Amino acid sequence: MSRAGKYPVKLKDGVSVAIADDAVVVKGPKGELKLALDTKNAGLVDIVIEEGQVVITPKDAEDKASRAMWGTMARNVRSAVQGVSEGFAKPMYMKGVGYKASVKGSQLVLVAGYSHDVVMDIPAGLTVVMGETPTEFTVMGIDKCLVGQFADKIHKVRKADPYKGKGIFYKGEKIRRKEGKKK
Repeated sequence: MSRAGKYPVKLKDGVSVAIADDAVVVKGPKGELKLALDTKNAGLVDIVIEEGQVVITPKDAEDKASRAMWGTMARNVRSAVQGVSEGFAKPMYMKGVGYKASVKGSQLVLVAGYSHDVVMDIPAGLTVVMGETPTEFTVMGIDKCLVGQFADKIHKVRKADPYKGKGIFYKGEKIRRKEGKKK
């Protein structure tokens, strides 16, 4: 039984949900998101909008795929409602000698200890906001998946080194420091 799917998704003020033929469209103050309903999985769940909430139920409670899609769709709709009303943010920072980040137009430029600067195109729908220092920045957007994917792509430019403590980190990420070789 899905624990995520059995609770209805409550709509916040200014958020509307509509069901098109192949997608669930969520509109809010920050933008619009479409959740695609592919033909394979669309027939596994029923989506009903009633009284300021979205109720998702499986078509066949005994079918394993239907139950799995039930929880998945509930979480996707919940994330879309939160995204168009509040948005998502992934704060990050860099640690190392000479490490810094900057935003130039629609590109993120990272100086991360390589012989060249790493230039990354910022995907449409996302913004990167610089923090107080040139080593702090935040990836922001309305699509939770896109924010997480881009933040992970940045994180992989220079993974955290457990010996020196250098790299690109998520705020709140703890790296377990290792002791070097002993003589």
